[in-house]
This record gives sequence, structure tokens and C-alpha cells, in this order.
Amino acid sequence: MQNSNVHIEKTEILSDNWYTLKKITFNIQRKDGTTETQSREAYDRGNGAVILLYNTTTKNIVLTRQFRMPTYLNGNPSGMLIEACAGLLDNDNPEDCIKRETEEETGYKISKVEKVFEAYMSPGSVTEILHFFIAEYSNDMKVADGGGLEHEGENIEVLELSFETALQMIDSGEIKDAKTIMLIQHIRLKGIL
Repeated sequence: MQNSNVHIEKTEILSDNWYTLKKITFNIQRKDGTTETQSREAYDRGNGAVILLYNTTTKNIVLTRQFRMPTYLNGNPSGMLIEACAGLLDNDNPEDCIKRETEEETGYKISKVEKVFEAYMSPGSVTEILHFFIAEYSNDMKVADGGGLEHEGENIEVLELSFETALQMIDSGEIKDAKTIMLIQHIRLKGIL
């Protein structure tokens, strides 16, 4: 349902170099009935999907490690970030997207995924909604090395580690990625591993 208290007055494109950064000027009705004009910037990079692969026999999970420039600019000395496999939908439905991304990034070909929830990760400035999935994996599902697509500039390291190690890495700060922490905690809360 569209919010009738918001009226967009003007939208300006500030950048469309990588994705689209817009400045939106709008009127919003406050609780006291007065109307206020505000201006906000919103970065639109499309929607995405993320998955945590887990193995109930070995109690392992599969994560990735790759360079992330924004973390480097914000104090991460190496710029390397440990994450769950993720990608943009690119006009796919979320389930097809995450199956494709899983094979490209981790080398595991999965056929069955379970959607667990959706979440906005940075709603104050980014339009993206993420679709969160989990899936069980086994060694016989490994069809390639993974590592991402070279033509997309991806250089991804695949990490298979114990669930307990991953929990310790959250506590130590080695895992700082929100989507990854959310999925690891989901697995923990549901007693899956």
C-alpha cells in the first residue's frame, strides 16, 4: 500500500556510473498534520540474494572471502571480508539467482534451497532488499572450484569451516558481514547444526 503522506516532488540522478544514486526531494506529512519538505539520497543497485550452505554430517558451512573496497575505506586494513555467498538478482527470481551464484562463487551445484526471510540491509540509504536462503550441501555436489566470474572482476576464495569456528569468528570480529552473521545465527537459533 502506497503511503499517502509522501509526495515526491523531484528526483535527480547524481550518478549512474556503477548503479544509480538519486537525490529525491519530497513532502511528508508529520504526525501533527504539518507538511515538511525533505531531501534524501538513495542508492539503487537492485535486489539480491544470499545463502548459507551447511552440512549436517560434518557440521561445516561454506563461506567466501573477497576484497571489498568500502570496508577497506572504512578501516579494514586488508579490505578482505568473509561472507556468505551472495549476488544481485539481475532480472532472475531470487531462487534461480542464488543457485547460479552458489555454483559460480563456491563451485557447489545445489538444486534445493530454503528461503528463510527477506531484509533491508541499509534502509537509510540503499534500496536493496535481500532474499535469505539456506541449503544443505555435500561433497558430491562440488562441480567446480568456484571463485566467481573473472569477467566480472571476481576473485573469491572459498572457505569450508566448522560451524563452531564460524561462531567464534563472529565473537572475535573476523566475520563482520551482517548478512553472514544473520544466517549463521539463524542456523544456530533453529538448531540446524
